Amino acid sequence: MTEKTPIYKIALVSLVCTIFASFPNIALMSCDWNCIPADQHWGFISCTLIRFVLFWLFSAGILLFNEKMVRQQTLVGRIWPNLVFTLLAFVLYKYVTYLICPGFDRFRMIPTFQFIVMGMMGLLLGYTDYLSRMHRKKDTELQQLQIESLESRCTALTNQINPHFFFNSLAGISSLVRKKDDKMTIDYIDHLSDIFRYILQSENKGLVTLEKELEFARSFCQVMQIRYAGKLDVSFDIPDRYMQKRIPVLALLPLIENVTVHNMIDSEHRMQVKVYVNEEGALVVENPVYPKQFKQETHGTGLLNLGKRFTLLTGKQVSVSDDGKTFRVVLPLN
Repeated sequence: MTEKTPIYKIALVSLVCTIFASFPNIALMSCDWNCIPADQHWGFISCTLIRFVLFWLFSAGILLFNEKMVRQQTLVGRIWPNLVFTLLAFVLYKYVTYLICPGFDRFRMIPTFQFIVMGMMGLLLGYTDYLSRMHRKKDTELQQLQIESLESRCTALTNQINPHFFFNSLAGISSLVRKKDDKMTIDYIDHLSDIFRYILQSENKGLVTLEKELEFARSFCQVMQIRYAGKLDVSFDIPDRYMQKRIPVLALLPLIENVTVHNMIDSEHRMQVKVYVNEEGALVVENPVYPKQFKQETHGTGLLNLGKRFTLLTGKQVSVSDDGKTFRVVLPLN
């Protein structure tokens, strides 16, 4: 269904057209005014007003017919329906005015010409409106296709995160089982269930509130703390006024995971990750750099993926800096 022009707008346009088309009538009225007896002036005025209102109504009918009833998609195809309807409107107008105002039709060519003009205007305005509605419809369809394409691309990028995280999670369970710490293993699995639930629910989401993402990040950090026996700590310093800002779903997961991938974490290198909002209102994730002696071969998929999702969903860029002592990622909030 395409958008239709409201009735009141059609009535307003037809009123403007009627006023402009009535200028010849005004000139003739001034000539007739001096030719009729004074006792007939009131009847002359009332009949003129009646004809004006009737012409306005029939003009509105012509515009309404062209806008709502004519289904032809070409200008030529609209000519015959418009011509027939305009002719019927003219005949009905003449019949009604003859019944209401008999003897008040000395200038027959003028209303005939006016109806021809109104028919042409109705044809052009109706066709112009049709083209405008088709243009808006195509724009809407194009925007919808762009949104669907965006969603599918973001879903594909989000799904790239899941296998990598699942593999690391299973490796963590295996490590805890070898340590034979049942309580820690159960806590680890409980936190993992919350994390997996969030990840599974994120498949149909692009942006989430920062509050939701932080709830997930805290659960994930608890898992990481268990895995690294308290040698990894993540602190959050986020004012409440930023909690309803929006951020791509699973934005914090690859950043915290990268800390463990690229750094030594042991008794001598206790890792302190900070998550806070800077003066520009952007979310910052930073950590000290403790490079591993034997660097693990990676392809930078996590940060590259995150940057693409930010660009697609927010139109903003992720900033990454590394001075050899501190690794910092700045995420703009939407």
